[in-house]
Amino acid sequence: MKPRATLAGLLEGFFTQRLLRQRQVSPHTIRSYRDTFRLLLRFAHQQLHTPPACLAFTAIDAPLIAAFLDDLEQRRGITARSRNLRLTAIRSFFHYAAYEEPSHAAQIQRVLAIPGKRHPRALISFLTRPEIDALLAAPDQRTWFGRRDHALLLVAVQTGLRVSELTGLQRADAALGVGAHVRCLGKGRKERCTPLTKTTVAVLKAWLQEPARRNTATLFPSAQGGRLSPDSVADLLAKHVARACHTCPSLRSKRVTPHVLRHTMAMELLQAGVDRAVIALWLGHESVETTQIYLEANLALKEEILAKTTPPDGTPGRYRAGDELLAFLNQL
Repeated sequence: MKPRATLAGLLEGFFTQRLLRQRQVSPHTIRSYRDTFRLLLRFAHQQLHTPPACLAFTAIDAPLIAAFLDDLEQRRGITARSRNLRLTAIRSFFHYAAYEEPSHAAQIQRVLAIPGKRHPRALISFLTRPEIDALLAAPDQRTWFGRRDHALLLVAVQTGLRVSELTGLQRADAALGVGAHVRCLGKGRKERCTPLTKTTVAVLKAWLQEPARRNTATLFPSAQGGRLSPDSVADLLAKHVARACHTCPSLRSKRVTPHVLRHTMAMELLQAGVDRAVIALWLGHESVETTQIYLEANLALKEEILAKTTPPDGTPGRYRAGDELLAFLNQL
């Protein structure tokens, strides 16, 4: 292994020791962090005219990183949210470097002090019950693809699983007996079980009787028997949303993504009076505070709270025409 005092050695230790062995982060996180440092090293090469392998750790300082983030926004046109994600990856590396190279504490602290960029936070989007029913009725269940898509969408809406959790489900993960549930490996390598309704159990039982494509163990496989990609799920969802628009026109004004189905389940739980802590456990949130976004989007809950308050007294004013003579004089 390369000496840790070099940037190359620190980066190697960060990915192999910290991320892969100690924290055991997901492949998605590895790819995201990898892409961040690819972009950063290329930017540093352009600015400092030094090959990435020869860069000293001290060269990656706060001014360079701030310039890199600004360049991403201006030249590549990324959003403030994406900028903050790149900064999160850099901060994680510098937290690791603080333990490995305490002699560079001043440089590290200046980097960690770089603030994230504020950006407008739109209210989350979710589907109403008529929209859910129209979407679930859209797949043509006379075909294998239609039956697969119907079962997949039903599980997505009823469980609120992330798209990676949904596509990663195996046939053995669906327990359809007493205490029916699906078991998934979620964000942060956390395993959790989500209960299933009788309707979902019935649909899954029928689906599991279908012959597995190429003997795959994947619960919702592709035509070739492999795991569906996130893009494939987004495409099939868009296809069925377009069909559902014919019976439920309100869907035309909504951008429905796989994550919107997750939000839909959260809102169903919230509107049913389920506590925020329980919703956080159901969805696999790291913190109960993450569930706050659903409270902010729940207009029905706000209206219920408003109905419990005492309205302030107010009387509507009434328009009265001005005096004709004064109006004449005012025009002179």
